[in-house]
Amino acid sequence: MNARLFKHLAALFFLVAATSAFAQILDPISWSFSKEKTGEHEYDLIFTAGIENKWHLYAQKLPEGGPIPTSFQFGESVHYERIGGVEEISEPEVKFDPSFNMDLIMFSHEAIFRQKIKIIAEEAFTISGSIEYMCCDDERCLPPTDEEFQFSFPAAGTGSEDAAGETGETGGIRESDSRLDLGTVATEDQGSLTVSAEPVESENASLWVFFLIAFVAGLAGILTPCVFPMIPMTVSFFMQGSENRGKAILKGLIFGVSIIAIYTAIGLIVSISSAGAELTSSVSTHWIPNLIFFVLFMIFAASFLGMFELVLPSKWVNSSDRQVDKGGYLGAFFMALTLVLVSFSCTGPIVGALLVEAAGGLALKPILGMFGFSLAFALPFTLFAIFPSWLKGLPKSGGWLNSVKVVLGFIVLAFGMKFLSTIDQTYHLGLMSREVYLGIWMVIFTMLGFYFLGKLKFAHDSDIPHVTVPRLALAIASFTFVLYMLPGLFGANLSSISALIPPKSSQQFDLTSSAGPVGTTGNALMSGEEDALCNTPSYAGFLHLPHGLNGYFDYAEGMACAREKNMPVLLDFKGHACSNCKEMEGKVWSDPEVLQRLKNNYIIIALYTDDRTKLPESEWITSSFDGKVKKTLGKKNLDLQISRYQTNTQPFYVLIDTEGNPLAEPRGHNLDIQAFNEWLDIGVKNFNN
Repeated sequence: MNARLFKHLAALFFLVAATSAFAQILDPISWSFSKEKTGEHEYDLIFTAGIENKWHLYAQKLPEGGPIPTSFQFGESVHYERIGGVEEISEPEVKFDPSFNMDLIMFSHEAIFRQKIKIIAEEAFTISGSIEYMCCDDERCLPPTDEEFQFSFPAAGTGSEDAAGETGETGGIRESDSRLDLGTVATEDQGSLTVSAEPVESENASLWVFFLIAFVAGLAGILTPCVFPMIPMTVSFFMQGSENRGKAILKGLIFGVSIIAIYTAIGLIVSISSAGAELTSSVSTHWIPNLIFFVLFMIFAASFLGMFELVLPSKWVNSSDRQVDKGGYLGAFFMALTLVLVSFSCTGPIVGALLVEAAGGLALKPILGMFGFSLAFALPFTLFAIFPSWLKGLPKSGGWLNSVKVVLGFIVLAFGMKFLSTIDQTYHLGLMSREVYLGIWMVIFTMLGFYFLGKLKFAHDSDIPHVTVPRLALAIASFTFVLYMLPGLFGANLSSISALIPPKSSQQFDLTSSAGPVGTTGNALMSGEEDALCNTPSYAGFLHLPHGLNGYFDYAEGMACAREKNMPVLLDFKGHACSNCKEMEGKVWSDPEVLQRLKNNYIIIALYTDDRTKLPESEWITSSFDGKVKKTLGKKNLDLQISRYQTNTQPFYVLIDTEGNPLAEPRGHNLDIQAFNEWLDIGVKNFNN
């Protein structure tokens, strides 16, 4: 009996103990507040968080989808004004948080924050507000908590203040700490700012990884449509005056070093000025640089076709008579500068991914990233510049060598049309439709085919007594390409070159629209599908989705419809000048299974990040990322992408629910159709669950 009673009592004891353990209220963060006088009317409000062992408090900047960041809210008052935002005094650390499966910026043991203020009133007053914060350990997280604070200030002239320090409202007297002057990171407290976190525990390793990624990006940038044709241009430049082998090699090295220096200088300037990733979009889509690039390409094409020879200005030529070496090396630098300027439109999305780090405060990374990018980018150009004999070994007078230049002239002429198309699409001029663009290309490559057959002859061309087999093969390839483009005049998809031509939405004459899912209105209410969308989308008069898909072009409108229909959302960050966006839509979105999923399972919100449409003043926003006012549709959309997802590359696809929560990992340019379908299915599955 006693043994049985003992067992029951023991079981009751352990049950009560276990219940007490699970019912324990955890409060691992203790706050104390103090104020320090720093000037006649200026104070520092100090917020100190004591953090228990193994727990951590999150910083003010966290990536999207993570925990709640620490934020400070201050009550409105006419008695003082804040100077800047709340600063993090303690040095944060970045660790992998298993609770959220991501790297997060956090504090351990202690976190100190500071808000500078200036008193503008004579009477006594109180500053009140609250702190919202969240904390976790390695196994669990506590829900977001609010901590209220108050700072009392007596009337001026009462003598109750001293410059050395003040008694905190919930803590003791805090002595001035030299750490207050070290490692401060300013951030505005209005709303949470989400940025990518990089591990500082292995900072050197992280920087090396970032450098390698940038290096690979530079190699990829060489293969972009308007960069690759530039390589032969540099070869022709260094062919001139290359009799002295040593000078040619030195000029080639100067050329490569100049490319690296220019790109790295751009990263340095952006880091200092915080020009940010928006600079990339402006340069790659604004009409002035695109018009300049178009003119440059036409000049290059005319030179290749024999209209004239590209020479340095006469001032440089006269100077080279006295200092030949100086003039030649200076020419190498300006050739590098021209390459950077002309190719920037194509490399902009890649470079922008590095520049976006500057606006987030990581000043070293855009410099290092652009150095890695330019190092890889300059490599093939430098090799060709040092060894121009790789092409110069061809016949010197006329013959095949001049034919190569003429062929390059045709190719450069075709690619130069891209810049006019960018202006037309970005500003909605309606002058360069898909049919017009394809028509120009068809004429160019038809003439190229006749040139291969010897039916056209340019300056410096030698007579062709007969057509060689290589020329015949190239003529066949050229005419075949023209025939391939022919159906595109009537609306065919042309997926193989979709990245190089205007989007199908710019097609004005489309015979395929009545034969299948392809259309050009981009507006369900205009195409007869009254129940496809909730209302007529804004900007649908000039913005369209491909393949007859219907969607919105304003984030708020699309989200409202998604909530009304209770459907998941596909955010499509894209650009008029984005070649990869067109390629994705031409090769992946055109797949029938992908189209079916997009049409039936999602509300599509297409956000053009380079559109120049001016917004009414009531729709202007002030960015929480860089503090600038966004006055155009494109800048507003780009700010949404950067501030929420820490990237400005396009295409960028995100699946979210009706509240904006992610349903799957975001995707970029990937031509795997099966993987894209699986990704769409995962989004629907997670939404339904």
